[in-house]
Amino acid sequence: MGRVAGDGGPVQPGADLVDREWSLAELAVAYAYPRPAPGGGQPWLRANMVSTLDGAAQHDGRSQPISCAADMRIFGTLRALADVVIVGAETVRQEGYRPARARAEFAEARRAAGQEPAPAIAVVSASLDLDYTLPLFTSPAVPTLILTGAAAAPDRIAAAEKAGATQVVIAGDGVGVDPVRAVQALAELGHTRLLTEGGPRLLGQLVAAGVLDELCLTISPMLTAGDAQRIAGGPSVAVPKRFELASLMEEEGFLFGRYRRR
Repeated sequence: MGRVAGDGGPVQPGADLVDREWSLAELAVAYAYPRPAPGGGQPWLRANMVSTLDGAAQHDGRSQPISCAADMRIFGTLRALADVVIVGAETVRQEGYRPARARAEFAEARRAAGQEPAPAIAVVSASLDLDYTLPLFTSPAVPTLILTGAAAAPDRIAAAEKAGATQVVIAGDGVGVDPVRAVQALAELGHTRLLTEGGPRLLGQLVAAGVLDELCLTISPMLTAGDAQRIAGGPSVAVPKRFELASLMEEEGFLFGRYRRR
């Protein structure tokens, strides 16, 4: 990273600042899930998103053009800390999602925490219109999960169950997924350190359902104009959800904020 507090912690008001790059171990400490450890059964859901100065979550349908190297270091660290990464089906299609990989730098910490070598990817899909020939479904380090509703088309459920390395999880009584049920279902599978990387429609659903505990937000010093989506879409909530700033870091104009539900 770039500017951090003189003691190596995130920037706090009035702190003396120094410029240096954080190690992966330091990032893992800075972004550690809250204690007591989620392994006790209580899930903690965080989101990791990037936005331009004018509120765009994507450029030309992808987040990569508005990201940076430091953002990707945090992206990798957050994945390495998680049990499961929750992502919408449209984001899987647009971003060319691949399985999360096991990383040697985090192997010992994951073993000590009782985690699999890499986080599972959980794809949220009502239609189950997915390409099961992709590596995400054929060769993940751990089986890919597919979250859907009980009323999804039976032939689509059967096709998903036949995919080589997938597990279908029913998380809703209708066609779509109930966010509360999804979090509960993942926790029942032992996945309590939860991370979502969107897209905007999925994040909006999680916000509206009141299940989001934390937002890790990168503010990119870019302007894109156009009509790109914000980080969260869908119907607005009746009352704005209030979060508080837990930490803030900066590198080359990019701001890396961490916000928690009050």
